[in-house]
Amino acid sequence: MNDSQHISSAFDRDLEAIQAMIMKMGGLVEAGLLDAAKALETNDEELAATVRQNDMEIDALEELVNEEAARVIALRAPTASDLRTVLTVIKISGNLERCGDYAKNLAKRTSVLVQMRPPQGTATSIRRMAREVELMLKDVLDAYIQRDADLAEDVRQRDHEVDQMYNALFREFLTFMMEDPRYITSCMHLHFIAKNLERVGDHVTSIADQVIYLVTGEMPDDARPKGDRTSFANPSIDKIP
Repeated sequence: MNDSQHISSAFDRDLEAIQAMIMKMGGLVEAGLLDAAKALETNDEELAATVRQNDMEIDALEELVNEEAARVIALRAPTASDLRTVLTVIKISGNLERCGDYAKNLAKRTSVLVQMRPPQGTATSIRRMAREVELMLKDVLDAYIQRDADLAEDVRQRDHEVDQMYNALFREFLTFMMEDPRYITSCMHLHFIAKNLERVGDHVTSIADQVIYLVTGEMPDDARPKGDRTSFANPSIDKIP
């Protein structure tokens, strides 16, 4: 084996290890989203606490991905296409870390909502939205592993459906609050849960953009449909301690 073959083989091994971390991150985020929504629907504070705890592992994996990616760049001096792969991995891990943060925020508000009585059926609607976002995340990670630009583009387009689900929930929460002021606090928390899920969809879409860039060498140039027409969210109060 000559030097160039040895370097290529070593790079491939390093990349496989990093990709394994990415997939583990993705699995943890998927589970966090579904478990947070399930905890809300079933009033399970213990499950919500587990989601918050597991976010630390997601954060640790992102740091490890960044460290390993930096090491690969320094030691392997990757070619242009290989460098694109490494940089894509870094960006994907950053998006996954943010998705994990949103799952943690869902769990935090779930713990608060357990003490309240939100309108009947709203938790089920939230869980349905969480399931749709989780399926998008699963598909975009498959697209990354398979280098499938078409599947990534499908995920991009599906974000419009998530935006529409968010808009419908937003209107529903407003109706509940206007009809019965006792629901104002719980619906405010539910709204921010829905908004967090909508933002997870945005980060999943960003991952899809990176997959398309990885496969084609170009970022998508067409503007995807954006269905969020609300301006209700205030970034300064989008999280709770």
